[in-house]
Amino acid sequence: MNTTTRRSFLKQSLIAAGGIAAVGSQTQTVQAIPPFQRPFGPRMKLSCAAYSYRKYLTGEQPTMSIEGFLEECAKLGLGAAEPTSYYFPNPLTDEFLLQFKRKAFLLGLDISGTAVGNTFTLPPGPERDKQIASVKTWIDRAAVIGAPCIRIFAGNTPKGESEEQAHKWCIEATEEACEYAGKKGIFLALENHGGIVADAKGVLAIVNAVKSDWFGVNLDTGNFHGEDPYAELAEIAPYAVNVQIKVEMSSKGKGSYETDFDRVVEILHIADYRGYVALEYEAKEEPKEAIPRYIEKLRKAMDRV
Repeated sequence: MNTTTRRSFLKQSLIAAGGIAAVGSQTQTVQAIPPFQRPFGPRMKLSCAAYSYRKYLTGEQPTMSIEGFLEECAKLGLGAAEPTSYYFPNPLTDEFLLQFKRKAFLLGLDISGTAVGNTFTLPPGPERDKQIASVKTWIDRAAVIGAPCIRIFAGNTPKGESEEQAHKWCIEATEEACEYAGKKGIFLALENHGGIVADAKGVLAIVNAVKSDWFGVNLDTGNFHGEDPYAELAEIAPYAVNVQIKVEMSSKGKGSYETDFDRVVEILHIADYRGYVALEYEAKEEPKEAIPRYIEKLRKAMDRV
């Protein structure tokens, strides 16, 4: 079966299973700008987010450093690592970042991206300026360590304000940050992370409005909680520039359940996604025991397509 025929077969299979919104008004109303053009088909590369090891990276006496996280990724046989911004030392110097980059290179690891915490649903003023400045600082740092992409957030609708107004403020702040990111060759990737981007329609509303060649989606498999999270993931997958896959999902009326890695990978395959897929472990089992097992499971799912 050739690649095109296989993708068509997978797409029809997912539609039949409810994994992709079939032709209908919902998909049409949330359709955003044309997806990224990736004419050479899908290619997924496995990574792991430092957030998966937050139990060891935080606290008064952390048992793991951000450099130690790189070593864990190397032990897992990965080709990439996603060092979350939260776990770097503070204050942070370019000298440290350069040594971090050197270590990653010598371990055979790409830096697949990084992630920041921010709120962009704020009115113009000092607080929004502070949020944008923080993202710009990490754009500079991403350039130093060789991270091609930064995960960003949108935010919640402020009390007393309309969601429409929150969208407008988020778009303004995102465009300002993207303008700076483009000068450094860094993508900003908006995560589907609650608030005004709690569903696919909200994500695509921002994607459709932000005018930048350096903007895309950070697809997080664990953050849609409607009736059919897989269908919503399929809607945003064509705009993804980074993927974070969790081991659990939850949906309306069903509670939590284990993520179907094969189904997620097929959604990405159909979207011709080319880029990193980072495990972001959040479950209760001891991370050092669970992560190797889930990395292997995800690796096998990626190898099957």
